[in-house]
Amino acid sequence: MEISEGKAVFIHYTLTNAQGEELDSSKGGEPLGYIHGTGSIIPGLEKALEGKKEGDVFEVTVPPEEAYGERDETLIQKLPRSAFPAEVDLAPGMQFQARSSAGTQIITVTAVEGDEVTVDSNHPLAGESLTFALEVTEVREATDEERLHGHVHGAGWAH
Repeated sequence: MEISEGKAVFIHYTLTNAQGEELDSSKGGEPLGYIHGTGSIIPGLEKALEGKKEGDVFEVTVPPEEAYGERDETLIQKLPRSAFPAEVDLAPGMQFQARSSAGTQIITVTAVEGDEVTVDSNHPLAGESLTFALEVTEVREATDEERLHGHVHGAGWAH
């Protein structure tokens, strides 16, 4: 069965950046499961999987515009220290979840200077070309319940 819109798909993957550093992998765990065509995974990866079958093993490099987008310098801002929990000892590299009109996003602290905290709201992988080594482990019809919920059920589902 080929991967197409509405199919339940399970993949093993290893994600590396342009420098060849491993960023994430499903090795040693359950395969990642998703329903094709629902936007559960980045667009470039979903496009590369279209038409593949169970057992296919391949590699694809996804450019930033089909992954997490280009970096947007307007998403770097300075906030007052009071915008963060007082009990947290802030340091560069710390990440927090913030709610915005666009939904939940990760913000990264890039500098702490006195009562001023600089944060970057770009996705941590924005501006990166990402390479995926992939193995399609299963392709099947999504159940009615899975389609209704927008994700596969069981271990490994993308949410």
